[in-house]
Amino acid sequence: MKVGLRLAIAASLCWVLAAHALSYEGLVVKVKDGDTVTLLDSDKRSHEVRLAGIDAPEKKQAFGQRSKQSLSDLAYMQKATVDFDKKDRYGREVGKILVNERDVNLEQIKRGMAWVYRQYQRELSKEDRVLYDHAEGEAKLSVRGLWADAAPTPPWDFRQAQKSD
Repeated sequence: MKVGLRLAIAASLCWVLAAHALSYEGLVVKVKDGDTVTLLDSDKRSHEVRLAGIDAPEKKQAFGQRSKQSLSDLAYMQKATVDFDKKDRYGREVGKILVNERDVNLEQIKRGMAWVYRQYQRELSKEDRVLYDHAEGEAKLSVRGLWADAAPTPPWDFRQAQKSD
């Protein structure tokens, strides 16, 4: 086999492997806010994980502390599985967190503690896009969590307003 062909095959295999999510287990040791946690894996390595497909209120925003508490109730000091396939510009792994096989990202939306992050929704599986959209609609109709606010401000708008000040 020629060297060029070997390199092309090797590059293709790397691309295929990179396109699939990585998965590992760890213990959630810190909840930073309503959409970011820190896990320790079995080798005691720390991983900061941003929950994929959702955006929670900022800490200083209405429902920010309640969203953080909700995520804490779901995941803090729990064994979790993380499925991720990318890192964000801050070096955090972006992924789905499962505790006892329960999608924590989805649960934050169901509780009205996070929005579907539509800007990054295309990065979710089709199934998760449908589930997350449906959960957000149900939370709005039920006036749960942040949807109890007459005009909840999405965190991306809140952050933009903070930059303008």
